[in-house]
Amino acid sequence: MLVVLRDGRKLVGVMRSYDQYANLIFQDTVERILVGEKFVDIPKGLFLIRGENVVMLGEVDLDADPPPQLATVAPESIPELVKSHEEERALRRKREVRKAEVMKAQKGFCEEGAEGDNY
Repeated sequence: MLVVLRDGRKLVGVMRSYDQYANLIFQDTVERILVGEKFVDIPKGLFLIRGENVVMLGEVDLDADPPPQLATVAPESIPELVKSHEEERALRRKREVRKAEVMKAQKGFCEEGAEGDNY
């Protein structure tokens, strides 16, 4: 199974259990980091995922995993790939903050979480 979390991480593993809150237990879990046309799987082992962090959950087609257009990166180049992934995430966060500022100033939207009881 593949699960995408709220913070953008992608985990692939064998789902062993779940409950009514969508809490998941994954076995033999790997964190898949994608940067451009390259990816790396970092072993994580047994993983407990809180349901509130799950954005998407889906079955992985083992015959088509990984997609043929992606290139696997050698383990020794993992730090370089992780660094470029973090830079990409920081840039995306910066863009989101700027977009929120523009939406607040020009369109009257409030900051996320600041809605309160003002409806």
